[in-house]
Formats: sequence, structure tokens, C-alpha cells
Amino acid sequence: MTRELSLQTTKLLSRLLPPIEIDTEAFVDIRRRIHAEPELGFEVSATSELVARLLREWGYEVHTGIGRTGVVGQLRLGSGTRRLGIRADMDALPIVEATGLPYASRQHGRMHACGHDGHTAILLAAAKALAKSRDFDGTLNLIFQPDEENLCGARAMIADGLFERFPCDAVYALHNAPGVPAGSFIVQAGPVTLSSDVADVTIQGKGGHGAMPHRAQDPVVAAAATVTALQSVVARNVAPDDTAVLSGGFIPGVRGGATHNVIPQSVALGLNVRAARPETRALVESRIREIVALTAQAHGVEASIDYRPLVPPVVNTEAESRLMTEVCAALVGADKVAATVPRGFAGSEDFAWMLAELPGCYVLLGNGEGEFGGCMVHNPGYDFNDEVLPLGAACWVRLAQTYLVV
Repeated sequence: MTRELSLQTTKLLSRLLPPIEIDTEAFVDIRRRIHAEPELGFEVSATSELVARLLREWGYEVHTGIGRTGVVGQLRLGSGTRRLGIRADMDALPIVEATGLPYASRQHGRMHACGHDGHTAILLAAAKALAKSRDFDGTLNLIFQPDEENLCGARAMIADGLFERFPCDAVYALHNAPGVPAGSFIVQAGPVTLSSDVADVTIQGKGGHGAMPHRAQDPVVAAAATVTALQSVVARNVAPDDTAVLSGGFIPGVRGGATHNVIPQSVALGLNVRAARPETRALVESRIREIVALTAQAHGVEASIDYRPLVPPVVNTEAESRLMTEVCAALVGADKVAATVPRGFAGSEDFAWMLAELPGCYVLLGNGEGEFGGCMVHNPGYDFNDEVLPLGAACWVRLAQTYLVV
């Protein structure tokens, strides 16, 4: 099975991008090379080395090892004082690929199932075009980030002095969107992705014989009541026009009981919590703590909770979203730039940490519809749609030319 650029799409994009030189075939090849050799987490050394080598060839000042394996390519032109950051993620997922593509992963159990290979190739294509045209005035910081999938890479780069070493006035990022038509964008001001937190709840009771429950303090019953009660948090505490998700991810087993007629000493619950707004995130955490504590008290057992915030929601700032909308509309027309993300878009993104530091915008690029383009990310059958690669690159070129005005 092969997926080549369709003639219709190639002609469409060539009409959209007449002033911008994007060597589409070369960067499709680079994207597929990255796809065939996926790397996980912070262990993206080969991808980082490829990125750094190409940026140097094009005249960028290149800095490596930021947040372990992150790369920043900096290009300063003219006397402008404005500074723009654009980020792409580089890591893959621990998934066995099932696409059957000629460029499918050669690393069993690793796969670019989220399109980060495409995001990296898009930013590289834009980097080459901007270095060649040299038609902006200011400082361009291209940020290639490891370990987005574990929600760790952005924080690691920031902790390593990313924005102190490479100051930016605003920072932007892009993600492909399966099921959204190719040739279109989504730019939404305000919350775009949800926060992600985890909580490990331990309910401690008193074990005993299953035939004599009155002599025990049953943590299993308390755990079941807790799971049921927690379902009321989103249904009854979060406003209907707000968004939050509370899922019981796992009950890893009962410790202290290994057979049917033993009431165990304790039960553990694993929870995943997501919210669109910081206020909602805090509300949900507060209600979880109250329900866990009071349900345990009602059942005569004790409960402890290890609540770990992972990443806040991505919240696009108004001015930067407005500029991004204008840039996208200039490329594809205002009718192909939506202002709201699709219903059910409940993922999380550690670009949120960069937006917690700086104003900016996270834009979605349509990956296409149907069996191919519409295949959801984190699926073994997913592949980034190479037809939209030049459009994504043109978006970054136009943004740099508009933000860093000559």
C-alpha cells in the first residue's frame, strides 16, 4: 500500500503557495525517513541530530541538548527587535505499527502514531524556505522538542533555560487533526486542549473472613461506593457549557486478599482527570478529595490520595489567535478556518507549559477525512497526511513574515 500526493491536492496547494518555495518531495522524504526510525520520549538523538545538521546547513545558529535532547535553531535578520518562537515535537509512541506502508516503522513496538514526524518535517521545510528568502526582520527561534507524549519535554526545555537563552515575545505550535478536511485549519482562542492529572487513591480497611464481614472493615465496598460517587463530579458540579473528564483508569488489584472468601486490607484506585479551564481543574480536584475522604468515613475505613498534576490546559491568547487566523485565512480563505475545535477533542498537550510562560497559539491543521486522513492519532493504522505538509510549512513561513515585519 502506498500513499502518494494526489495530483488534485498538489495543484491546489501550488495555487495557494505561489510566493513560497516549499520543496515538497524532499520534505516528504525526510518525514518518511523519520517515520521509519521512530524514537521515544527523550531518546530522540537520531532525530535531533538530523534536525541540527539540516538547520546548520541552512545557516541557523544551532543549540542542542536543551532539555536533554531538544534543539533550537535561531536565525536573526535585520535590526528588528521582535522575537518569534515556533515549536515542533519529535517523539513517537510505544505502539506496534499496522499500516503496511513501505516506510513503516523499522523499530518494533515504536511508531509515529501522532504525526510528530510530520510536525518536524513541516517546521524544517519552513526553516529552509525562510533561510532562503530571508524576508523577515527580527529573531526566529525554531524549537524542536522531545517527549511530548509523556508531557515532559516542554517543561524540561523550559527548566533548562529555553526562554532565558532564546527569549520570545510569542510562541506557536501546530498539530494535525484527523477527520478535519485537508486544506483547512482550526484556530480557537481560549482553551483548546484539556489539562491532565492523575490520582492514586488507597482505601485502607481491616481484612477478614468473607463469611464474617461484620468483623472486618471492607475496603472493597468503600472503593465501589467511591467510584460511583465520583461520577457525580462532572455530572453535577461542572457547568454544562464547561468541559471536564473524570475516569477510573484502573483498580490494580486488592492487596492482602487473593481468594474469594478473603476481605482484603486495602484497595487502590487509579484516576485520570481532565479539564478545560484552570478553575474547573481546581474544582474537580477539590470534589475528588472531599468524596474520597467522606465516602471512606461513611464506610468506616481510611483513605489517602496521591494527586499529581501533569499538565495544564492549552489556552490560546486572543491577539496571537487573531493573528494566526489572519495568516491561515490568507492561505486557504476565511471559509476554511474554523474558530472552534471539534466536539470531543479532549486530549492534552505539554505545549501548555510554553503558553503558561508566553502568549501564543496552538493551531490545528486538517489531516483529511475518510479511512486514511480520518484515522485517529494513537492508532496503529494512523499515518500523517503528506498532502498537507507544504500547507503547514507555508503557515509557518507566513507567520514569520507577518510577525517579524520587514
